[in-house]
Amino acid sequence: MQTRFFTTTALVMATALAPQIALAQDDAAATEAQPEGGIQTIIVTAQKRSENVQDVPIAISAFGGEALRERSVTDVASLGALAPNVNLDGGTPFSGSSAVLSATIRGIGSDDFAFNIDPGVGIYLDGVYLARTVGANQDLPDVERIEVLRGPQGTLFGRNTIGGAVSIVTHNPGDTFRLMGDLTTGSFGLLRARATADLPLAEGLAASVTGAVTSRRGFQRRIDYPGTPAEMRAIANSDSYLNFNHADYSTNSRQSGDSSVSMRGKLRWEGERVTVTLAGDYTSQDSSGQNNSLIAVSFPSGPFAPTNPLPGTGINPVAAENGVLFAGLYNFCIGSTPAEIAARGATAICGARGTSVFPGGLLAPLAGVNVDGDPFNDRLPWDGRFITGDPDTSYATGPTLNQLEAWGISGDITFDLTADITIRSITAYRNTNWTAGSDLDGSPLSMLELTFSQNQEQFSQELQLLGSDLLDGRLNFVLGAYYFEESGDLHDYVNFDEGLLQVDGPNNFDTENFAFFGQVDFRPVEWLGLTVGGRYTEETKLFEGGQQDLNGGNYKLFGCADPDGTIYPFGDFPLAPPVAAGGPPCFAALSYPNPDNPVQVYVPGVNRKTFSNFSPRFGVQLYPSDDLMVYGSYSRGYKTGGWTTRLTNPQGNIAPDFDEETAETWELGVKATLLDRRLQLNLAGFTTDYQDVQLNQQVGTSPTIDNAGSARIKGFEFEAVAAPVDGLTLNASVGYLDAAFSSLSASVSRPDVAGAIPGLRLGAVVGGQLPKTAEWSITFGPRYETDLPNGGALVLLADWTHRTPVWNEVARYLSLRRPTTDVINASMTYREPDRLWDVTVGVTNLTDQRFLVSAGANDAAGVYFGSYNRPREWFVRAGFDF
Repeated sequence: MQTRFFTTTALVMATALAPQIALAQDDAAATEAQPEGGIQTIIVTAQKRSENVQDVPIAISAFGGEALRERSVTDVASLGALAPNVNLDGGTPFSGSSAVLSATIRGIGSDDFAFNIDPGVGIYLDGVYLARTVGANQDLPDVERIEVLRGPQGTLFGRNTIGGAVSIVTHNPGDTFRLMGDLTTGSFGLLRARATADLPLAEGLAASVTGAVTSRRGFQRRIDYPGTPAEMRAIANSDSYLNFNHADYSTNSRQSGDSSVSMRGKLRWEGERVTVTLAGDYTSQDSSGQNNSLIAVSFPSGPFAPTNPLPGTGINPVAAENGVLFAGLYNFCIGSTPAEIAARGATAICGARGTSVFPGGLLAPLAGVNVDGDPFNDRLPWDGRFITGDPDTSYATGPTLNQLEAWGISGDITFDLTADITIRSITAYRNTNWTAGSDLDGSPLSMLELTFSQNQEQFSQELQLLGSDLLDGRLNFVLGAYYFEESGDLHDYVNFDEGLLQVDGPNNFDTENFAFFGQVDFRPVEWLGLTVGGRYTEETKLFEGGQQDLNGGNYKLFGCADPDGTIYPFGDFPLAPPVAAGGPPCFAALSYPNPDNPVQVYVPGVNRKTFSNFSPRFGVQLYPSDDLMVYGSYSRGYKTGGWTTRLTNPQGNIAPDFDEETAETWELGVKATLLDRRLQLNLAGFTTDYQDVQLNQQVGTSPTIDNAGSARIKGFEFEAVAAPVDGLTLNASVGYLDAAFSSLSASVSRPDVAGAIPGLRLGAVVGGQLPKTAEWSITFGPRYETDLPNGGALVLLADWTHRTPVWNEVARYLSLRRPTTDVINASMTYREPDRLWDVTVGVTNLTDQRFLVSAGANDAAGVYFGSYNRPREWFVRAGFDF
């Protein structure tokens, strides 16, 4: 891949320097100055050409760089509070990192980071698609503007934009020297320094360099568990997380800290008819992991309950769909006598943890340690004693880390064939290396600890042929071709319940994609516009999984192992076999797929899937006047399928897969600019048919993916900007979303399944609300700027964001629900007379409202966990612009 990238880049650069190539029109600036008291015009490139946002027949929220800086928007996730029917969270359940972006628009998105799961909202950086949610929560030190496009964008943006797209456009070098940036301090020892320098080098040639550094203590403190002396001995007898396989063992006394460095450089040459922009960026993060709190614990009756044991094993058929309840098994092992353990067929599973396959990982047995008369080997049981009830404290002692290194280079070349026709080429290569970890059980025990390592690289090449203002301004078009290639690996390390299940999951992925697309916008008469477009995509995915259980739990549960950890996968086992004498060995009887590795649960070999799709777009626009547009559109988008990788039980020779999902949206909208540019009103109503929804659902210990349902989504969005008097601007938006399942497969979690605690969860049901989706989203933001006698200015700014309750996951666990939220941010800025520097004092989350921004449940581990939003924080920022 790298060889192809550097070869292609060399060819592109050589072509760019050829004398016959002509200059293309540059992207317009983010904003254009308007008459005193008017509303600024924001120029966007949502349709691959520069246009006034009010002329684009798409529901789109656009934010200029100055507006983002004033509102202290420092990363992509912060935008979720500013746009209707948009939910952007930093972090996903059990990712342990706020560098991961959970993006949902109009009820469609993805709340996971795994390599096998593609995002449902596309993130683009200067026209380059970011394929992974890891690292997509970009730092924004030098942003020119951000465009949030709502609804399927399959025609011009491609696959995995089924919910919408977020396009980030960074600052281009200016033709005069300029140095701008800011220094910020604030709560938890915040220190942030950002600077951008424009460096003119020669006629038509300029560079820009941006650097940013952030350091901040975590707001969640890890505190000592306040046990009795006997309980403290039990903690000391628990196995250290260092004894289990992890991607990294880094820990910290605080969580949700920041320590990051980012850099970006651009070199831009503007010739007579050609513009070439070469760019590179680098980000490094090395900090504690995201905050995590233990929210609840539970013990559904089922495996290792007092009744109905399956003879000869430790399995219980009650609530069998939940698999083994490892939390209950752990308590049973430490609190039962050898005779009681033997009566349940659990002698092996309560014995030494680890197996003879990996003898270096063997740990002492758990059997009977709390009832053997020796108080010095006791262990703490698992129960609700570890719930602190405080979002800012945790009893966790295990790993907490977020280590990300991401970089990319790109070449963007535009040239004019004629005054109206432009060719553009975007070539890019990106690379990410990420390691993260979290202790989700929030306790001194190792009940649910996860670490991950992921390496990813991607190459993309896009060619566009753009026609603008042809036929006396009546015709615009874009034709294009796109190629994308991605490869990488993700290694999961998950430890359940003091090592009773030890998941070690290496996975490798390869993707190749190509597409052809086009869109024509034609205005046959002054009052009528027509849009027609489409995109054809073909994609091939390869996947090789290696998931294994280092504890060999199934062999132990079914009597194919000794208490010392020796397993007998191929026969000659001394305990009760699961089949009659002379039958197949345990390896075959339990459907293990790899005789070379008897504890591997995933089928060996490379799996392959191919997808193809055509996503059309049709639209009609009516123009009753120059400042009013009424539009209607139909658009389609899709997200590719893949394989479920997080498996803890053998699947035989089957690699469980899932297919693509699709969404079709009808939209009707109005965009108006009124009262001499003092009032701007946008309204969009829509309905979406969402099919083959890829649902993340818990099956036993494993979060799995399947095409488990369909949904109907309908709603509206209203956005208004008003400048009633000079100096005062009012921004408001209202979003309504009725996003509910219209069908579900039988495999999806049901309300309070047999054996569950009543009221634990509502389950996914037909008519139930989609996850990460608020019914109502409302924002209001007044901004007032007044001149001071000395020639300076004072800016007063506030933002209020209201969201109705949100389910953080599919099964709708009551304890993990995000309640109605009302968040207020406020700031005051002084600008000195020459506008060379300014000082801002502000507060975020003024009322200190706390709620779960991500959450997850694992019934088998007995752990229900989540990450809270940040508390109230103050900041002081000094900006400069020379």
